[in-house]
Amino acid sequence: MTAITIGVVDDHPLFREGVTRSLAEVSDFSVVGEGASGEDAINLAAASRPNVLLLDVSMPGGGLDAIGEILSRSPETKVLMLTADEEVDTLSSALQRGAAGYVLKGVGSRALAQAIRQALQGSRVISQAMSAKLVESSLRSVQSPAGQLTPREREVMELVAEGQSNKHIGLRLDLQEKTVKHHMTQILQKLGVTNRTEAAIKWRDRN
Repeated sequence: MTAITIGVVDDHPLFREGVTRSLAEVSDFSVVGEGASGEDAINLAAASRPNVLLLDVSMPGGGLDAIGEILSRSPETKVLMLTADEEVDTLSSALQRGAAGYVLKGVGSRALAQAIRQALQGSRVISQAMSAKLVESSLRSVQSPAGQLTPREREVMELVAEGQSNKHIGLRLDLQEKTVKHHMTQILQKLGVTNRTEAAIKWRDRN
């Protein structure tokens, strides 16, 4: 049986030791290295090229900042965040940088082992609690004024909120005035308002 090699990087020694000990009890798991910083994670990836690297977010050097370099040194390694950070922005950033999954600390040893296997099989692994938060955040984004508008429409709306006319908006964004008018028509429809003043008020109150 070929062992699944794992690296564990966390700056809390007792937690790291506990994780390492629980993983060592799984017959086909082999912990090939440990670390306590982003630099340790990068060096571990380069030296041992583990199948899966468990990586904390909050530690010296930053876990998120290390992801890109880890994957550069060892492209086949699956980076699985193991963290107490429950912020959706942190989850999104980790996935955008190439993490294979995001698991919250407090997960049981059996569930962690399953997450490791799923990540190794190519699945995107996200804790159930974080999945729910991600869906909720996405829905809020879609429902908010900023979420409904295109990037160009948001630029136009920012200037409308400043009190700029279509002519001045066109000059600022290098657009023809009729193009600005077209954007305004789309903006009013998407925001469910009838004029620029209502749009500006809704835009300012979007948060």
